[in-house]
Amino acid sequence: MNAPNALLEAQDSTNPIVLSRRRLVASCPDQPGIVSAVSRFLHDAGANIIQSDQYSSDPFGGTFYLRMEFAGNDEVIEGLAERFGVVAERFGMTWRFGNPDRPKRVAILVSKEDHCLQDLLYRWRRNELEAQVVLVASNHPDHRAAVEALGLPFHHIPVASKSGKPEAERQLLEVLDGNCDLVVLARYMQILSGDFLRRAGIPVINIHHSFLPAFAGAGPYGRARERGVKLIGATAHYVTEELDEGPIIEQDVNRVNHRHDVAALTRLGADVERTVLARAVGWHCEDRVLRHGNTTVVF
Repeated sequence: MNAPNALLEAQDSTNPIVLSRRRLVASCPDQPGIVSAVSRFLHDAGANIIQSDQYSSDPFGGTFYLRMEFAGNDEVIEGLAERFGVVAERFGMTWRFGNPDRPKRVAILVSKEDHCLQDLLYRWRRNELEAQVVLVASNHPDHRAAVEALGLPFHHIPVASKSGKPEAERQLLEVLDGNCDLVVLARYMQILSGDFLRRAGIPVINIHHSFLPAFAGAGPYGRARERGVKLIGATAHYVTEELDEGPIIEQDVNRVNHRHDVAALTRLGADVERTVLARAVGWHCEDRVLRHGNTTVVF
């Protein structure tokens, strides 16, 4: 039975049977029999596989990655994760089950520029993101009215100076604690400390306004024009302690030429920034991104 929706209904002449989707995301040392074992486990449990993606970094000693969607009724789903442990242990898997019926809770951090924020909120309102935006926090008060008009909490947490950053991070951690599964930096022009990332304990996705690793840091469009580049782009990546060095999730570019001044480059850059960030957030929330060292596998 193929089913694109998060909640499936198989109906006979008397009683409707409600089927729920789940996702298995796993990685392990590559070896024969992984797909067979997982498929057999789900078959024996009474689940129906809807979609399966797999990748091996090297069939001889590499790492195997798997993302599998399946559907089943309450009797099938109940206790499935606990029973899967036997299969996972056999292959030395790192694994998790995801539930599309429970969207990931997303916090958006933003500074003054709002193009990425507004794009994410627009997609969220239109149900184009498998996510639940739960709050917006900013080091500036500019976007309070727009955010609160959507019924979302807005937290103004200023960063007055470098010496005030620890206090700002403490307040951010209080806001995020227990409320979020993902933090999105939608042009949040502050560097998060390693201590903040460790204490937050959840993934953080950043959008960088250049085609990393080129023109890292501030003022990329001015420097790009000085170099006469023909392509400008944006990079969405996971945040690590090493500035702008985290695993890349998505990138894209726009072609430009000598007629584009810095303002035009900035405008075109904003377009690609918001689309790249939206893709990265969407893929993460759909459990499509698996980290492979300092790179990613995106199904």
